[in-house]
Amino acid sequence: MPKQAPQDAPVARPGAIAALRANLDANALGPVRTLGRTVELVLNATVSMVADVLRAKVPVREVVVQAWFLVSVTAVPAFLMAVPFGVIVTIQVGSIVNQIGAGSLMGAASGLTVIQQAAPLAAGLLLGGAGASAIAADLGSRTIREEVDAMRVMGIDPVRRLVVPRMVAAALVAPLLCVFITVVGIGAAYYLAVFGQNVTSGSYWLSFGAYATTRDFGFSLLKAAIFGLIIAVLGCQHGLEAKGGARGVADSVNTTVVVSTVGIIVLNFALTQIYTSYFPMRVG
Repeated sequence: MPKQAPQDAPVARPGAIAALRANLDANALGPVRTLGRTVELVLNATVSMVADVLRAKVPVREVVVQAWFLVSVTAVPAFLMAVPFGVIVTIQVGSIVNQIGAGSLMGAASGLTVIQQAAPLAAGLLLGGAGASAIAADLGSRTIREEVDAMRVMGIDPVRRLVVPRMVAAALVAPLLCVFITVVGIGAAYYLAVFGQNVTSGSYWLSFGAYATTRDFGFSLLKAAIFGLIIAVLGCQHGLEAKGGARGVADSVNTTVVVSTVGIIVLNFALTQIYTSYFPMRVG
């Protein structure tokens, strides 16, 4: 019987190659392009914001409206987050320092933890979860309804009209939230340390003042303001790029929350490393 010709090696179909290329383009190059658009939006919004401030043309009413909205959606969650932060730090640190007879250092531990890390990080996470999602939903809805395109047709810059007020509002609200969380967190830690772990009030505040400095508090406010700016930019970008109807708006909101949360955590780590490198902790 005649021998059968050997079968050729399987050849990839053109459709499979196209799907692979599309997948690589969307998952590998897509985030890089998104980062580039984010940087471009930051630069455009910053230039517009500085120009409006110098020419005294900042939309103050819009800034106040957006700031009040951010405060209204984050004030109660900020209180609910601040109390556990102070209590958890006091419980965890107190169980250790009391064993070595260093209960007087409770104020220092609570102050440094709440001021340097818990307050700005909680403010950023709250704005990213509640504020940025609301910004993305608002601008996404406007984009789907073609209101943003109509603004461009009428010669109105969406960056100056929509992005800049939200950036200014977030940069103002974030430090206020940081201050609020700091006061509530330290108050909760003080109450538990004095009335729950028998730490004297004088030693608590003495160690607090010896280690926690005004420079730490100022850096905490600066971090919160940077978090606010980043969160506002991310919310505006994903809202202005929403497409595909209500599903697209929902996807933009979900992406905003995830990206802002990860970005805040990574940025907090980088800023903390830079700060501790130049200003190591010491007794004030």
